[in-house]
Amino acid sequence: MTDKDTNGYDDEEMTVELELDDGQVVNCAVITILTVDKKDYIALLPLDESGNNDDGEVWFYQYEEDEKDPDAEPKLTYIDDDEEYENVADAFDEYLDNVEFDEIVEDTNA
Repeated sequence: MTDKDTNGYDDEEMTVELELDDGQVVNCAVITILTVDKKDYIALLPLDESGNNDDGEVWFYQYEEDEKDPDAEPKLTYIDDDEEYENVADAFDEYLDNVEFDEIVEDTNA
């Protein structure tokens, strides 16, 4: 069973700097935080130097906050398991479908 809530996290535009294994630092827009199978995951949109993303690539990482220290930086963990990754990607697709539906409903009610 997959729980696909956004945990009430605010969807205001935020960015994070992510250091890759090769030492490269990439600025990413935070799209949302999803809960899948009782774990939190973050969807990131990597941005180029101009703050754009032309290819639509989205990165998923497991997301953990330190419950004892709310001021600590969240821990992002690479998803190694293919099935886990697919579950997160499916939850993200559902999130996008819901966002599109909400926008359509808002447009028709305006």
